[in-house]
Amino acid sequence: MYRLLALIGLLTPLSDPHLPKPTYDRVAPVLPAGLDRAVLIVSKTNGWRHIEHIPHSNSVLAEIAREQGRQSYVTENAAVFNDAQLRRFSVVVLNSASGDFLTTEQGEALTRFVARGGGIVALHAAGDDSHKAPWYVDTIIGTRFIGHPGGEDQFQAARVAVDRPDHPVMAGVKLPWLPTDEWYSFASDPEVRGMTVLASIDEASYRPGEKLAMGEHPVIWTNPRSKGRIIYSALGHMPAAYDDPNYRRILANAVRWAARSPKARRHE
Repeated sequence: MYRLLALIGLLTPLSDPHLPKPTYDRVAPVLPAGLDRAVLIVSKTNGWRHIEHIPHSNSVLAEIAREQGRQSYVTENAAVFNDAQLRRFSVVVLNSASGDFLTTEQGEALTRFVARGGGIVALHAAGDDSHKAPWYVDTIIGTRFIGHPGGEDQFQAARVAVDRPDHPVMAGVKLPWLPTDEWYSFASDPEVRGMTVLASIDEASYRPGEKLAMGEHPVIWTNPRSKGRIIYSALGHMPAAYDDPNYRRILANAVRWAARSPKARRHE
């Protein structure tokens, strides 16, 4: 019997850690005392899980907050999206948070957080096509992910162009910049939906493939239509991206920019 069970175990396919079973959190975490205008770092995944970078990028994001004199809280418990607890944060970083990971009530709490001026920094898979909630797609992404090169072309160096060098998020970026990443393509330019593109990929510098070529190929953009400051960056598949001086500078700038009071927007 034990041998039979062992054989069955060998024949049963192992679950893919990139595809965890979707779960919805109902019990909110207990937050540390004293959190005020802190940075909430969320890497909950109900879609593709980027096991390659999430542990390291969470650490880097927490370090960035600390360097700015901000407290941070890292969690995968989406029940933190409630009015009372979100009021203790000034910015939420969605670190490759994928899938529709929020319940209806949690999504409504995030909507209210942004409506009262809360900032969002959404990274990599936080902008893929596993997100279906209309408010999330319209407010945070503004377009639709359609894929990335595969096989030997999945990770390529590409030239990033800064479209808005005057924007605070792009301050200090040194050019030329040719990071190696998994380059997302989208169904349309998010500027069509009112977004402001901060950086783009030069498609002549890598091989997007015929079906994924966009011509104008945005990679970082903001949503100026929202009361809360929102920025999305498609970069960041591999851990090394978060050690790239340019990208780390962009992330630090993004957290600082998104966390500021909406009253300061009139100056930018």
